[in-house]
Amino acid sequence: MSDLNSAGAAVGGAPVGGDGPTTDAPVGGKERSASLWADARRQLLRDPVFMIASLYILVVGSMAAFPKLWTSQDPRACNTDRSRISPSWEHPFGYDILGCDYYAHAIYGARPSMVIAVMATGGIVLVGGTLGLLAGYYGGWVDTIISRVMDIVLSLPFLLGAIVFLTVIKRQNIWTLTLVLFLLAWPTIARITRGSVISSKDLDYVHAAKAVGARNSRLMFRHILPNAIAPMLVYATIVLGSFVAAEATLTFLGVGLQPPAQSWGIMISVHQVYFLEDPWLLLFPCGLLVGTVLSFILMGDALRDALDPKFR
Repeated sequence: MSDLNSAGAAVGGAPVGGDGPTTDAPVGGKERSASLWADARRQLLRDPVFMIASLYILVVGSMAAFPKLWTSQDPRACNTDRSRISPSWEHPFGYDILGCDYYAHAIYGARPSMVIAVMATGGIVLVGGTLGLLAGYYGGWVDTIISRVMDIVLSLPFLLGAIVFLTVIKRQNIWTLTLVLFLLAWPTIARITRGSVISSKDLDYVHAAKAVGARNSRLMFRHILPNAIAPMLVYATIVLGSFVAAEATLTFLGVGLQPPAQSWGIMISVHQVYFLEDPWLLLFPCGLLVGTVLSFILMGDALRDALDPKFR
């Protein structure tokens, strides 16, 4: 997770919301409002890498939300007589060690990973973003307390901390995994938000709003927060992929989800010993996992480039 600490540092240097829009020169006697978000949207729609990655995530998301659209097979309908039968036209992923349809298992295995990633990311954006906003805006003792708490949490090694917490809890399910990932990851987005708020609160339009009597809540959420959304969005997109990988890693290490739950991490953990004999048992879930994580990372990189005026 440490490689993501500066994921949004290059974004948000220019006002993107509030009362600070810029305008282009008049065209045809009219002034056209130039929005950073509108420019970013146009750039992203012309970016083939972003569009392909988004399409892949849309497919995986539909697998997680509506698995029956992708398969009519029951992943729990197993028969040991079919154990490790190779892929065929009727069963493109073959059968696993228990004789379950491996394609159906892969489709249903997308849900836990995506649910954990989405819930944990939503939690860190809400809590970390709020704390970072308060620390950056108020400064002083508020900033000191929040920053020291962030330093304490960031001093914990992410993987080791997750293993220790899950071992102590001794209840490995979607909720405990989400909680552990959230507790260990929120300080990074709080730091990103804090830095963006500190650089935004001294802009001219913020001082102008303060001069006409705008309250602190209006200054924070109407004028300052829009400038912090861009780096938060970039980091949140990248960390979604990191959480998908983290769930699979913790499951592979034996402290994550456990059978009879279905996830890509369980598929990799259970079938790793058969790689030399039946490599497809490992290649299929690994391919889905790598594709999902890579797609989130590519989307985050494209968002960073689109939202950073220096890349224009």
